[in-house]
Amino acid sequence: MPQISPRRLYRFGAFEADEKTGELRKQGRRLAVQGQPLQVLLMLLSRPGELVTRTEIQQALWSDGTFVDFDHGLNTAINKIREALGDSAANPQFVETLAKRGYRFIARVQVEGGSVGGGDASPPNTQTPPDAASKTEPAAGFAQGLLTQPDETPQAPHTVVRLLLLLLQAMYLVFYVESLARVKNVEHVVSKFFLNYFWMVVVVIVTAAVGIPIRLYLISGAAFRPLGFRNNFLKLFPMIFLLDVFWALSPFLLIGKLGFGLALGATAALLYSPFAQRSLVLMATK
Repeated sequence: MPQISPRRLYRFGAFEADEKTGELRKQGRRLAVQGQPLQVLLMLLSRPGELVTRTEIQQALWSDGTFVDFDHGLNTAINKIREALGDSAANPQFVETLAKRGYRFIARVQVEGGSVGGGDASPPNTQTPPDAASKTEPAAGFAQGLLTQPDETPQAPHTVVRLLLLLLQAMYLVFYVESLARVKNVEHVVSKFFLNYFWMVVVVIVTAAVGIPIRLYLISGAAFRPLGFRNNFLKLFPMIFLLDVFWALSPFLLIGKLGFGLALGATAALLYSPFAQRSLVLMATK
């Protein structure tokens, strides 16, 4: 294993890992990654694009014979690294798992204060494999142009962010429960807009029934911030997006009280809600 210079500063994406100070920072803000997780990350950063085996990590960081705790300790360290970087084991952008072998840092790394492996600061293999390139490049098209990226979200007090996220989930939960409790009213309103309104009522009932457990999960996630909540939300986002777009029409269920203009304005505001939720989740899990 190549020797690591004690003054190296590794830059990748919006992050930088400073081996001299023992800090991982994102856009200048220090992240709570220390001890063995940071040491594992530095090992991976010192050899970008290369496999770092579990045996090498064990010998470097668990050399005192604590074999019983090694698997748990390493898995915990990798999970903490991914949580800090907003990474995912299923769709990695930074740390890739090679089953039963080890790990590989797949993003491009810039180094100050030394060179990786005693040579170039780029990964040794200058031809990035197609699969690795697809994992490290930002999402193209719709996702890149319209969705907020993790490093684009502003800093905000976590209490405020989580409260807003909880309020949004509570709002949708009220929509669902109220609609299920007043199906006859829903049927009456929908019948004014659609000839074959029966199927539209069925869609309202089904989406409300599906939406309730989703909202309860998001409420618990916003309240307790379990490990991997952000990644799970991003996986659910396409479903949440479709669900929220449909339920953006819910103000029209109150058109008799609101009037057409106010119902249309409320619907336009609710169409932004899924994007707001996504940004809040990214901010809450920074």
